[in-house]
Amino acid sequence: MYASYASPKTKLFPESACGGFTRVDGTVEFYSRIAALLRPDMTVLNFGAGRGAHLDDDVPYRRELCRLRGKVRKVIAADIDPAVHENSDVDEAVVVAEKAPLPFENESFDLVVADFVFEHIATPSETALELTRVLKPGGYICARTPNKWGYVGICANAIPYAWHHSILRVLQPHRRHQDVFPTEYHMNTRGALQRLFPPDRFEHFTYTHNPEPGYGGNSELLWRMTLLGFRFLPDAMGTVLLIFMRKRDGLDTERAS
Repeated sequence: MYASYASPKTKLFPESACGGFTRVDGTVEFYSRIAALLRPDMTVLNFGAGRGAHLDDDVPYRRELCRLRGKVRKVIAADIDPAVHENSDVDEAVVVAEKAPLPFENESFDLVVADFVFEHIATPSETALELTRVLKPGGYICARTPNKWGYVGICANAIPYAWHHSILRVLQPHRRHQDVFPTEYHMNTRGALQRLFPPDRFEHFTYTHNPEPGYGGNSELLWRMTLLGFRFLPDAMGTVLLIFMRKRDGLDTERAS
C-alpha cells in the first residue's frame, strides 16, 4: 500500500499518489542513473549489499528499479554481515572479513554499487584501494551516502550511536533494527573522495541531492521546516552525496597528467 493521504508525504508531494514516489525520491534518482550505465555484459559488485532491504519496498516501480540481477551478466554481493546470503537479488553472495582484502581478482568488475555503505567504512584508504583494484578501467563506482555536512550527517555525528536505534524507532518506524549500523563518516565529503579516489585515476561526477525529509517521521511541521531549510542551504550542505566516479583507462591517465 502507498502512503496514507493524511501523511506529510502525500500532503506535500501529492504526486506520490501516482506510483508511490515523489519527484525528489532519492532512490529513484540514484538507481535511474545506475540504470543508464548498465549493460547486459557487465559484472557488477554490490558492495555492502546486506540482506537486500530494497526487496521490502512496497512501491513496485522503485523496487524493480533497484533490482540489478537479470539486468547484467552477473551480480556479486559482498558484505561483512552473513545476512548477505539472504539476499535474493544477487547471483553470488560472499562474506568478507572486515579490514581484509576483497576476495576478487584485479579488474574483475565493470561497475561497483555501494548504497548507503560509505558512511559505515572504518578503513577508508584500504577500502578505496581495494575498490580501485577490483574495478576495470572505464568502470564506474556508484555510491549513495549521507553528506557529512548535510543535516543527517551532522546529526548522526553529534548524537551518540547508542541513541540511534531509539531515535530511529520514532522517526523511521518502518526501518528494521537489523538495518541500523554504526556510522564513521570518513568517505562522505567531496574532498575526502578526491583524496581517496584521486583525479589522475578517476573522473568525478558527484553531486548532492535533497530527497524528501525521511527523518521527519509523521510530523508535517518537521517536513515543512526541513523543506524550507533546503531552499536556503548551499549545495555543499545537501543531504545526500550521489557519487559517480569513472576509473580512467591508460589514455585518460596520460591526458590527466
